[in-house]
Amino acid sequence: MKLTIVGCAGTFPGPDAPCSSYLLEHDGFRLLLDAGNGSTGVLQRTIGLLDLDAVVISHLHGDHFLDLITYTYARRYHPDGMPGRLPVYGPSDIDTHIAGVFGRPVDDLLGEVYDFHPVSSAGRLEIGPFTVDLAPVIHPVETYGMRIAAGGRTLAYSADSGACDELVKLAREADVFLCEASYLEGEDNPPDIHLTGKEAGEHATRADVGRLLLTHLVPWGDPDRTLTEATAAFAGDIAVASSCAVYDV
Repeated sequence: MKLTIVGCAGTFPGPDAPCSSYLLEHDGFRLLLDAGNGSTGVLQRTIGLLDLDAVVISHLHGDHFLDLITYTYARRYHPDGMPGRLPVYGPSDIDTHIAGVFGRPVDDLLGEVYDFHPVSSAGRLEIGPFTVDLAPVIHPVETYGMRIAAGGRTLAYSADSGACDELVKLAREADVFLCEASYLEGEDNPPDIHLTGKEAGEHATRADVGRLLLTHLVPWGDPDRTLTEATAAFAGDIAVASSCAVYDV
């Protein structure tokens, strides 16, 4: 599998990266994990604007789904013509939630562009060549971490999550663990929302992953300190994700 970091900023776009969005490719199929605000622009540096085959949204916070709003117009009114409906998988109210952002009736517009597949519990999806296992993680809204397999390789994606055993299960012996690290140690961090770099490292160690990629750092954070904290808890291959970086999974 080929992983391209489209966006990796947490909460709001930073000067060098849009919000969370990750392109996973295998056997000619292009699967987008999350579509945070600003990500559509950077996506076009990697593939054609209409070249996505499916999207999975982890949760309905703006920094993980808002570019599906503007992307609606890109697909519906592209001068090359409207492509087929794009399969979009996500939390149980994804279709009504996205429609509500427009502030006017848009069911016909969305129905022409997207083929929504709401999920409401842990389960397995078969999307093109990918097997996607979803499991609820700890966050203030309905949120799913993911374990994605294809070609004998495995990527785990934390989505946004506080510390929980479910992340360890999802990431167990994954080749790559794409894990959020929003907070810094020693600060007054609210519980059950995000991880620190140290906590991401601890989860990676417990899961015995091959490589840890830290993502979802807020723009006012400290990547060097986050990496240092994570390295103290995880002895394997580790890096901080950056927009447009490409990895072989």
